[in-house]
Amino acid sequence: MSNTKLQFESELKNMKISNDKFKIDDKSILNYYEIKSNKPKLLLLHAQGTNSLSFMSVINKLSKYFHIYLVDYYGHGKSSFNREKYNLIDIGNDIIKFIEEVIKDNVSVLGHSSGGLIASYIASNCELCSGLILEDPPFFASVGDRRFNTYNYVDLSTVCHNFISQDEIKDFVYYYFINQYCWNFFPDDSREMIRTKLGELALKYREKHPDKNLKVMFWPKKFLEGFRGIQNYDPYFGESFYNDSFNANVDYEKLLSNIKCETLFLKAKTTIGDDGLIQGALTDEDLEQVNKLISNMNIERFDCGHGIHVDKPKQFVKALIRK
Repeated sequence: MSNTKLQFESELKNMKISNDKFKIDDKSILNYYEIKSNKPKLLLLHAQGTNSLSFMSVINKLSKYFHIYLVDYYGHGKSSFNREKYNLIDIGNDIIKFIEEVIKDNVSVLGHSSGGLIASYIASNCELCSGLILEDPPFFASVGDRRFNTYNYVDLSTVCHNFISQDEIKDFVYYYFINQYCWNFFPDDSREMIRTKLGELALKYREKHPDKNLKVMFWPKKFLEGFRGIQNYDPYFGESFYNDSFNANVDYEKLLSNIKCETLFLKAKTTIGDDGLIQGALTDEDLEQVNKLISNMNIERFDCGHGIHVDKPKQFVKALIRK
């Protein structure tokens, strides 16, 4: 049994969870977990850089109301690391196959961040998608030249690109920790000292626990949630956002206008820095455009960061139950 599954089951010790793999015709594999019940079916798609474990803060409560499926999409968790498929269309089509051949029933699809982009593709192209929940996805902001002014681009995407371009440091988790954009928010006179000391702690932990989620003394636990599962993440997936190949020239206006199922948009707080950097997934103007395109959409706003299910788990679950 893998360390990932052991960790997953330890956190869900009071629940019946199964772990299986869905094989695509081209031998690609989608790893998934299932928590069975006679409740309505709900498929959860995680954000970039993490995996299904990212929903641990809400999965226990959600399982009381839903029959749950959690899928690691390509480049994440225990699914295939197939660079040719690191794009919206290939991932979306293969998850549609998963819905048609494994779930075989109406299902609501929830996607967080880039998982929301995938969820919207599924809702636009799959008749079995009966409901859509979008947790702060980066519509429009992450496409083309606009992506240069997003936090994801200057943080994870750029770090992935730079990691791939060098060969001195082999451990991506450690590399990301010492190069993440948030160091820019530390005081100039102490930044390097703090980064060096905490970087040393991160490296020691990684050497001792290469298969575990990163833990660094003095680093806020909330921020470490961004590292949950990143040890099973392919930096080439981040490269697909860096060079914009993930979006595969998809016309998002056409895609969104084709969504007919009931949709709930969970919007996190967004701030715009003095340098124009979008510290969040999308602007309020982007959300207005999404609202105009999806004919049956409700919006619920949260005064918190991008990971709503992490920052506001109770409110998150309530929003889904009311849907």
